[in-house]
Amino acid sequence: MLISAGVKPLLLLRDPDGLAPDVRPEVDVAKVDLLDPHSVVRAVAGVDSLYWVDPPPAGDDPLAEYELAAESAAKAVSEGGAARVVFQSSVGAEKRRGMGEIDGLAATEVALNATDAHVLHLRCGYFFTNLEYQLDAIRAGMLQVLLPVNQPMPWVSPRDIAEVAAGRLLSGEWSGRHIQAVHGPADLSWQQVAGIVSGAVGKPLEVERIPEEAMRKTLAGFGMSAAKVDSLVGMSTGFLGGFVPEQQRSILSTTPTTLAEWAYSRLRPLLA
Repeated sequence: MLISAGVKPLLLLRDPDGLAPDVRPEVDVAKVDLLDPHSVVRAVAGVDSLYWVDPPPAGDDPLAEYELAAESAAKAVSEGGAARVVFQSSVGAEKRRGMGEIDGLAATEVALNATDAHVLHLRCGYFFTNLEYQLDAIRAGMLQVLLPVNQPMPWVSPRDIAEVAAGRLLSGEWSGRHIQAVHGPADLSWQQVAGIVSGAVGKPLEVERIPEEAMRKTLAGFGMSAAKVDSLVGMSTGFLGGFVPEQQRSILSTTPTTLAEWAYSRLRPLLA
């Protein structure tokens, strides 16, 4: 969307070789480790607006990596000079604690709020693309989850999030501190998700809720550290107990791409 609008954005990438060849001529690229605040500051010098996405943690201590990301984001503003920041956060960050990996996004919200920049936090729903990590389970016809299978939550296409972010970056009509939810087209339970995905990919799919300890044992069996297991489990258990998002669904938070559309165009080919 930024490119279509005539903007040549600067991309901060750990691995520029992964950039699509047709995109490369339309952007500037800086090879940067987003967990290295000093290299980030150098890379963003002269940039007026910043879209910040914390990199997914790769090590055994996710929250420690998020602390570094929060520091990098804040210094990109306070030392790099970016006056306007759109940050990709998550539903649940408003709790600040007890949400597993989402606590790391909350830390970045806090760090950016402590700067002098104009800041917009996009609190996003559960990504459709998370289902791509469960291809084997979908092929086997059974999803295992920690939440009650009939508990609804916002589900959203990452592309829709990017379009909201781009629109905000292109607009000069806002200032100060803001939070905008990006909730996708509808709140869906895991039971509903299983039905939608089943219809889109042409495979039977069921869902079952399993005990927390069973999930912990499964994740640990993959060789994950205790801290990583905690961070993943917490992203589900933090939504128990009647959690209600701080930002309610509205015309502002609702985006167009449905799970059925995404599953048919993206998930179905992956399962072929």
